[in-house]
Amino acid sequence: MASEMQAFNDKIIEEFRANEGKVAMFPGMPMIVLHTIGRKSGNILQIPLVLTVRKDGEMILFGSFAGAKDDPAWAHNLRANPEIDVEVGTEKFATRIEELPADEAKAACDLTASNNETFAGYVESAAPRQIPVFRIHRL
Repeated sequence: MASEMQAFNDKIIEEFRANEGKVAMFPGMPMIVLHTIGRKSGNILQIPLVLTVRKDGEMILFGSFAGAKDDPAWAHNLRANPEIDVEVGTEKFATRIEELPADEAKAACDLTASNNETFAGYVESAAPRQIPVFRIHRL
């Protein structure tokens, strides 16, 4: 299973890099590749994710994990090692990732769920888990 997911992620990353950050499976959605550091392995892991870019340019990641009951591994890795490189479009740059406090994360999830039926389903199926939300600060 893990190797299938890695192969899937590798294909997404390859398409992302070949198409200036665009991925056909996620039409019109900004994408990001996180270069996380495994909290247990210490290895650099590359994770492709949908990125939320707010009107003011703020970049946000939701740890929805498609509505799973547990946080995604990348969220735990960011908590342990919040200073990482990311790729957005054709750029690669250093960042510091900040997890939003629970009340801000809930407000961000509620707002997104009100505008996105798929995400609303993720919030519902993840419950009672609160989906973590991360803000990306460019360094």
